[in-house]
Amino acid sequence: MAGLGDPPGGTPEGSPGGGEDEYRSVVFDESFVRAARLEEFSAQERIADHAPAVRRRTPLRRAGLSRQALILVVLIAVAVGTALYMGVRHPYQSPATQRPAEPVRMTVVPLAPQGEVPGAQDAAHLYANSPAAEFRTAAKGVPLPGHHRTAHFSDDQVLNALTTAKHYIVRSALDPDVLGGREVRSVRVLLDPDQLEQFDESFERPVPDGRHAPTGWLVRFDPARAELADAEIRVHGSMRFTETDASTLEVSADHTMVYPLRPPGDDRAETSLFTVRRELLFRFDREDLRLQQTQVVASYVQAGPLSCADDPAGHLRPLLAGQTARTGIPAGTDPYTEDNPTALCGTLAASAQPKV
Repeated sequence: MAGLGDPPGGTPEGSPGGGEDEYRSVVFDESFVRAARLEEFSAQERIADHAPAVRRRTPLRRAGLSRQALILVVLIAVAVGTALYMGVRHPYQSPATQRPAEPVRMTVVPLAPQGEVPGAQDAAHLYANSPAAEFRTAAKGVPLPGHHRTAHFSDDQVLNALTTAKHYIVRSALDPDVLGGREVRSVRVLLDPDQLEQFDESFERPVPDGRHAPTGWLVRFDPARAELADAEIRVHGSMRFTETDASTLEVSADHTMVYPLRPPGDDRAETSLFTVRRELLFRFDREDLRLQQTQVVASYVQAGPLSCADDPAGHLRPLLAGQTARTGIPAGTDPYTEDNPTALCGTLAASAQPKV
């Protein structure tokens, strides 16, 4: 640091150092002059303007300040841009364009019994003597499989897809109001908006065309034909998931539901078992996952005991205890159309009925 009498820039080169130089206090180098805050007017300036002898000098600006400020602004802009990019872009997100939901392909196959439908007063007795003896009850029979992240979807997104698919299965096949034909909204709210028009048309104008069968969307019984005899519905099945591309998850579900039924309003009538096997394929894009909704891609249903002469598209009309399948064949199928064939009928094996 310069001493009390030293110039601001230090002692000039070549000048004698130390306190021994008697002229040290009057040596002014260029840096000292530039640092001075006062500047004396010239004699001509004092004569012309009658100004004071001295004036205050404007402090010199440091060179390079604008450049440093510009660099700082650029660095801040880069940091903010990076933060916004990382915040908006999910680590598993793909730039792929989302596809519109496809119409559901559905097939409902009635299974006709070979003889009389067995019945009993107690549903528990029927279950104990049927293939459903070890099935779990209601939603417990729809457990979620083990899950993990995929190449483009996180663990939470996979779990969200499985959970939404389970909600659809439970609401569409185990809700007493849905089964009785009194409710459809709880199922409708789970669908991708692109499929709502098809869903609504299916219930307003049911047609066995492989696209507009209410029983392809959900399980419901004709309330004039049958009602639940017991709240205990037995269920067994499985679910699987797969990533089909960078923007799509699919969940496949295969479940068998067994319902205890009796004639409506007759508490003394015998109970019989009605079996529905549903294979459903669900599709999820990122918007579906965010809104907890799904696209039903395909629905394949086998149900019985039913009569092949009854159209199962609008309602399922079960054959109850003591009844047999009526004679007749279902409506014909036009092989020149692109719709799935719906005039199908199978035989309900005797081993699928309870032994009473």
